[in-house]
Amino acid sequence: MKVSYFPGCTLKTKAKQLDKYTRKSAEVLDITLEEIENWQCCGGVFTTARDEIATKLSSVRALSEAAKKDQILVSVCSACHNVIKQTNNAMQTDDEFNFRVNQYIDEEYNGEAKVMHFLELLRDEVGFDKVAEKVKKSLEGKKVAAYYGCLLLRPSSVMQMDDPENPTIIEDLISALGGEPVIYPYRNECCGGYIALENPESAKARSNKVTDSAAKSGAEIIVTACPLCKYNLEKNGSEIPVVYFTELLAEALGVKEEN
Repeated sequence: MKVSYFPGCTLKTKAKQLDKYTRKSAEVLDITLEEIENWQCCGGVFTTARDEIATKLSSVRALSEAAKKDQILVSVCSACHNVIKQTNNAMQTDDEFNFRVNQYIDEEYNGEAKVMHFLELLRDEVGFDKVAEKVKKSLEGKKVAAYYGCLLLRPSSVMQMDDPENPTIIEDLISALGGEPVIYPYRNECCGGYIALENPESAKARSNKVTDSAAKSGAEIIVTACPLCKYNLEKNGSEIPVVYFTELLAEALGVKEEN
């Protein structure tokens, strides 16, 4: 299976492990990640102002490249995925936005690309049952807490990844890898990442609620897809390790490098 891959800026700098183990896991699962040529920053956040198009043009160009290849556009960073998917939805549903964007790009684009997070690709295209068949080192006995944060699930009408109030996609992956998913109250609550500079105390309080909730529920490790969430949870003193879900996936598939 060949897909277009948008890594994003953070995966080339602070979140290299997220990118590295996405690539290693993809190889085992017979997924070819064709990195978008000359990709640029997705913009980091989807601005809701209808007249703001400059920060969305790089996402549109990436979407257009995937559409020309008739490939799914896959990302793994929660923020990149959120921006790209919301931008694609705007191109499909907002005629004014669509018209203005198309004045700035070489070839007309109208939202033809299919956008998926790597988690969705594993669930919907590969199948968690097939992932389970590739497991070399079961995570049996490991209690794992999934942390979704905000960006994977919301706005739910656009993201459509899972139930925003009771998601299961990461827990289902954990189970496929042999681990024990830990359900805890704050798994899909905001960690405060976007207010970390403006109001660090509030961000710290939010992060601590997440990690304390996971620890009290018996988790030994927290997994996430969001570099900002991982940074924020660790910075504010997580009681338990926080890793990217792809690192856990690579471990179970037998391709994680020993430290």
